[in-house]
Amino acid sequence: MSSKTKLPELPLEEWEDSKMMLHLILQIIGKVRMGLSPRKNHWWYITEYITPRGFSTGPIPYGDGFKSLDITLNVHKGQLELYNSLNHKNAITLTNGVSIDIIYQRFMHALEEFGIHPPIYEYPFDLPIDKKFSELHTYRQFDLEYVKRFWKILMWVTAVMREFGGRFYGKTCPVQLYWHHMDLAITRFNGKKAPPLDSSARASDKDAYSHEVISFGFWAGDDTVREPAFYSYTYPSPEGLEKMPLEPKSAKWVENNGTQMALYTYADLLQEENPHQALLDFFESSYQAGAQKANWDIEGFRVPPIDEL
Repeated sequence: MSSKTKLPELPLEEWEDSKMMLHLILQIIGKVRMGLSPRKNHWWYITEYITPRGFSTGPIPYGDGFKSLDITLNVHKGQLELYNSLNHKNAITLTNGVSIDIIYQRFMHALEEFGIHPPIYEYPFDLPIDKKFSELHTYRQFDLEYVKRFWKILMWVTAVMREFGGRFYGKTCPVQLYWHHMDLAITRFNGKKAPPLDSSARASDKDAYSHEVISFGFWAGDDTVREPAFYSYTYPSPEGLEKMPLEPKSAKWVENNGTQMALYTYADLLQEENPHQALLDFFESSYQAGAQKANWDIEGFRVPPIDEL
């Protein structure tokens, strides 16, 4: 633990196998939500949420419209829980050493007991894995302590993101976990359509980037960035973005897929006397950078204090 904050440390190399296991489980339950839910703009209908119990799909409608399902990875009990509006319950224990294929089979059986047969694509998305979930018997490391650490951080980040999101009058997505990259994010829109992507682009990207956005997020690290970090990017990326100032001083611009992304490491956040304010400063400075360079109506989108109304 850091001496300056109650936030836990999360060294990527200490839980990378468990992180992959968690990622795969969140993809499985996210695909169920995607398969059963009506479409909503920018993929908001497939995401997951951070709750006091863990990682949740929130309510998923199914059947005749009078039925609803909630799927939660309960970090306190170490189990995958299914609960529906008919008061039916089921749970799958997530024991270290039990492989993904077994968890997947038990989970699908639990859905069948509820009379649910979701149409899902059985391969992981955007991961270097070319086998179906039902064939992944080598993924079995699940350290619940590190999963709890990650969840605790996400709970805190969710609260800060919600505070930041309340400062903007324009269209803003919920604070939500995108299970394809396993990053927690909130995105602001200015209402303008973005230039269309090339015809070869994936449909998922065409929908995600149909309009101009400034997005803010957190993820636990990957093969490129070997530590947890916060990020922000503006799409389309305006010229000269990397010359704009960022706060705190340790935040920086990095090149990401040919565009500029603001990056602020979790390790640097832990050194701050006031991590809450430091993260708000990072979000605000990266927003101001993108909004100024992309000519957003900054004042028009500003939510004033109640006493200014």
